[in-house]
Amino acid sequence: MGRPREFDLDEALDRALEVFWAKGYEGTSIPDLTKAMGINRPSLYAAFGNKEALFRKALDRYAEKPAGYVQEALEEPSARCVMEQLLRGSADSLSNRHHPRGCLLVQGALACGEEADSVRREVASRRAVGLAALRERFERAKSERDLPPDLEPADLARFVLAVIYGMSVQATSGATREQLHRVAELALRIWPAKVKTRNRK
Repeated sequence: MGRPREFDLDEALDRALEVFWAKGYEGTSIPDLTKAMGINRPSLYAAFGNKEALFRKALDRYAEKPAGYVQEALEEPSARCVMEQLLRGSADSLSNRHHPRGCLLVQGALACGEEADSVRREVASRRAVGLAALRERFERAKSERDLPPDLEPADLARFVLAVIYGMSVQATSGATREQLHRVAELALRIWPAKVKTRNRK
């Protein structure tokens, strides 16, 4: 029988997430990870695979925990509530002092070289999945007459994410929670009026 692991996998993954979040994929070294996770290199490889595999697991962890508010927002009963919860949840998460500022999906792999191109594409793919989920939610809202008939759900989804990604950049530059919430409130002011139910004969 092999020796049992002497570290907690979930705790180690949380620590790896923090490092990737703070330094980005290419800015993070294996020594950075082993030091933060409290394990040696062989243990890291045995438990998580290589650096890229660990980063992918960290992305999953990010979606489950710090960005868990996204899935909750998509389940809100109206399109406006979806947008409101996304923007306000983002403002809170992006400025949370208990973890690195900004969004891992925005800054985690934007500046990757050729050797890390697969990582850059992975992060871009995950952003695309988020865009598709939001577009589908707005398409449903449109079919339920919760959005104007001339509004394109894909455009609205891109607008919402553009605001959130912009807030992420501002957060990394030091924008406060209050400042990000004011950005969210301004975005909500341009929300399209709900379609009025037609009078039944």
